[in-house]
Amino acid sequence: MLFYIVDDDDGTRAMLAEIIEDGDLGVVVGESVDGSMLDDQLFILKKADILLIDLLMPIKDGIATVHDIKPIFTGKIIMISQIESKELIGQAYSHGVSYFITKPINKIEVLSVLKNVIESIHLEKSVHNIHQLAGNVLQDNFILTENIPSEQDHTSYAQFLLSELGIVGENGYQDLLDIIDYLFKYEKEETFKDGLPHLKDIYLRLAQEKRGGSPQSGELNREIKASEQRIRRAIYHSLTHFASLGLNDFMNPSFENYASRFFDFDIVQKKMNEIKNKKSLPSSQIRVNTKKFIQVLYFETQRLMSGL
Repeated sequence: MLFYIVDDDDGTRAMLAEIIEDGDLGVVVGESVDGSMLDDQLFILKKADILLIDLLMPIKDGIATVHDIKPIFTGKIIMISQIESKELIGQAYSHGVSYFITKPINKIEVLSVLKNVIESIHLEKSVHNIHQLAGNVLQDNFILTENIPSEQDHTSYAQFLLSELGIVGENGYQDLLDIIDYLFKYEKEETFKDGLPHLKDIYLRLAQEKRGGSPQSGELNREIKASEQRIRRAIYHSLTHFASLGLNDFMNPSFENYASRFFDFDIVQKKMNEIKNKKSLPSSQIRVNTKKFIQVLYFETQRLMSGL
């Protein structure tokens, strides 16, 4: 990955560059001390995959800079900020900022954010390549389903969705991918004539595949319970992710596109209030609907594959 850093603090730029290089995340191709200096660096900036830019700078701040370069720069933008103004953060998101890194710089936070952004870029490229391949196949009058392996397709699209949902890196990530894979195979064989299979049947089948052979009922029960817990925690993490996005910017594209599809909005609202008030609510008041989440994930994956 190619990085460009804009920050008026020499120490911050040096620290970010060191984290990127030591973490083997990519190469820093350019640096600037203020947004006003990017006009002379556009040729280099356009080559970068990720722009890290400070929110507060003396001549031209981060938001104004992002607004001006957006028609030219097509990569991911990460804003660095030492303030927590919801209004400014909301403006930043509305101009295309993907993530925030807080000052003072924390190496663990920076690595986590950069790895998530890099993963998102890889997934988007994968989805783009699939669409491009599909277009080429159709132009050549081939049958799409015979020339693109569906297993690879739905996995890539599901990975992209899970990235959008803030789940990449969570323990339940692979469990959810396994469920999507199972549902696609199930639909191919059963055509969902009786609807989607029950969750308990899905968990049982996946547990049997993981254990292999003829596992004892106790082993299966432990595997099923562990899988359920991982998935529930991953979904709850996604809920927290969207609630945080909604608090910062109610018009955030990801929040608008996915929050109300994957979760009941009253649950999202309760989680937003919990975060805002910094007061935990009883778990009985914020329950995630695992079945709904998995169903929506499956049908959204199908929708992305169809290009709708």
